[in-house]
Formats: sequence, structure tokens, C-alpha cells
Amino acid sequence: MAGSMSAAPVASSLSKLQSLHGLLAIYKKQGPTSADVLNAFKEALCREAGVECTNPRKRRKQSLKMGHGGTLDSSASGVLVVGVGNGTKMLSTMLSGSKKYIAVGELGKATDTLDASGAVILEKDFDHITREKMEEKLMLFTGDIMQVPPLYSALKKDGQRLSVLLKKGHNVVAKPARPVTVYSLTLQEFKPPLFTLDIECGGGFYVRSLVDDLGKALSSCAHVKELIRTKQGQFTLQEHVLHEEKWTLEHVLKSLHPCPEGGQRLDHPEPPQVNT
Repeated sequence: MAGSMSAAPVASSLSKLQSLHGLLAIYKKQGPTSADVLNAFKEALCREAGVECTNPRKRRKQSLKMGHGGTLDSSASGVLVVGVGNGTKMLSTMLSGSKKYIAVGELGKATDTLDASGAVILEKDFDHITREKMEEKLMLFTGDIMQVPPLYSALKKDGQRLSVLLKKGHNVVAKPARPVTVYSLTLQEFKPPLFTLDIECGGGFYVRSLVDDLGKALSSCAHVKELIRTKQGQFTLQEHVLHEEKWTLEHVLKSLHPCPEGGQRLDHPEPPQVNT
């Protein structure tokens, strides 16, 4: 009798979890991968419901279907949009939609990953760069432009991420330049060697490539020192993200943006990151 009574709340919590369908935003801190953060969020909810989270890498039926709508680099932080249940079908809208970033760049040093996590491969003088010159060059990177994605990225070749192939010692050829859109690009702060950019862009855009290209355009070099995603779609860092201490069913229920019946799917060349 006691056993059946204790099992009832667990079943109730699990049924609530499985009835969730929609989108919400969680906070990704610096360090872990986006997939690591998603799995930690999922495990926290499963733990509260009293059920064991099965290995998300195994393609068998999961107690809770969940995915994220756009990878943030391990060294980046900020908004990570999560789809739950049928909400995973809406994640493609997050990939193709507008995103906002605050990026701190460092002049005079280029790295192999184009950010601070990599090894320095080039150092150049930057004394000739003024705020006016940088603002002038930023105009070249606004609007519809062509951009070469970084070698260290989530893009894949033969089913494997380019970053994984590089770490295994494989020779990797850069992906061809592709069209991307930058809606706005402003210089917020200029204190050489550091500078801060406020960026709003569309899907497929890489801030690391922008900063690397900007350094070259200024006859120097640069890399991303810090990157924060402040907005993705309708979700903002200030108003919508759930921090780790609020990864509970109660807060998820309050924050979830329900999806239409059956979900809504928009075709996009990059698939959402989904654990099923």
C-alpha cells in the first residue's frame, strides 16, 4: 500500500513532463558544450520526477524528448533555446531566425579556433588601428555578406564534426563561403587590444569568423575573447532564460511557450540538435 502511494507522485510528475510541448530558454554557462547543458537540464527534470534518464546517445525511446535550437561554442554563454516534446519540431525556426550577441574581441593575436580556447598562431601589430578605422571596416560586414565558416565548428563532413576531425589529426578543408545576413553591427567599446561588438544576425552566422575577418581587414589579426548570446528568436537573456537553480518542473511550466497542435516545422538546411 505504502509503495503504491509513493509511486503515485512519481507517475504524476512523469506524466506532467511527458505532456509538455513547446519552447523555452535556459542559460548556458562557459565551459560545457551545448549538448552537455541540454543533458544536464533534462537529467534535472527527470531526477525531480523520480525517473532515470536513459543515455541520450542511444536511439531508443526516451522518457522525455528534448533538443536545442542552435549550438553555442563551449567557451560561449547565454541563451540556449530548448524544445520539449513536439516543440522539437519548431527548433528549425530558431536556427534560421534572428540572434543577438555581445562579443569581446582581442586585436593582435589570431588563434587556430578563432577564439580564446585555441592556440595562438599569429601575432601582429595593432597600434595603427583607431576606433574610426574599425567602425569604417564594420560597414563591410553589415547586410547580406559571404562568410567562410571556421574550421573548428559544428559543421560536418562525412557525418563527423569538423572540430572532431581536426582533433583526430585529419586534414580538413574549409567549407566554401556561404551567404549570411548581419542586421546590425555596432562597436560598443574600443580599448585596444580589446573591443566590444553588438551584433544581430541571421542563421548560419559565425561571430568568430567575423572577428577574424575584421582583424585581417584592419591589416592585423584578432580573435574572440568572450561571447554572449543575448537573444534568440523571441527569447532574451534578461527576461526569459532559466538559470540552473530554476531547472525545475514548476519553473519550466511557467516559462514554456506552448507549440501549436502537432508542432510547426520550417525547412532549414541545418538540423536541430535533438535527443530522442
